[in-house]
Amino acid sequence: GSFFHAGSHRIRFDVAMQTREMEGREARPTAGVIDSQTVKTTESGGVRGDDAGKRINGRKRHAVVDTIGLLVGRVVHAADVQDRDGAPAVLASIHRSGPWLRRFFADGGYAGPKLRRVRDRVGTWTIEVVTRPGTAKGFEVLPRRRVVERTFARPGRCRRLAKDRETSIASAEAWIDISHICLTTRRLARYCYA
Repeated sequence: GSFFHAGSHRIRFDVAMQTREMEGREARPTAGVIDSQTVKTTESGGVRGDDAGKRINGRKRHAVVDTIGLLVGRVVHAADVQDRDGAPAVLASIHRSGPWLRRFFADGGYAGPKLRRVRDRVGTWTIEVVTRPGTAKGFEVLPRRRVVERTFARPGRCRRLAKDRETSIASAEAWIDISHICLTTRRLARYCYA
């Protein structure tokens, strides 16, 4: 359980740093994008809740990715937790593993005093809320945000992650790590075997 959970986190982190270096970037990112994804759960039990906005009974996956889409941190919790309430947990979790992160981009669901209080307590971050321009009509891709949306879409193709089948939160988080390790090693292999 917890040994595997900690190990998957460490491997994911190491592979991401190698990939960043192969792509000509600093190994440790200084900026990230935060967002959440709600997924249905099965009848296997465990923590779950209703996301009223998306009308889904399940869990919410909160994630921070770097600006090229590599996973930096993640937290899974019941879907009835709003973004502004769940974000402090994911930011607090990466405070220990990614203290070099200085700037975050987020959507309007993260605006408010809760994130500012977490920032003041555990980090020295700048949080920039990326909002949709008032002149926009219809769908419009927002800068920075598409990076995290793409990161959520790729594991969604993984049968194990299309629906949250795990009873424990630790297991759900470990499977997210495993999925990102697979994706990142494929990305890294392009440089190693080119």
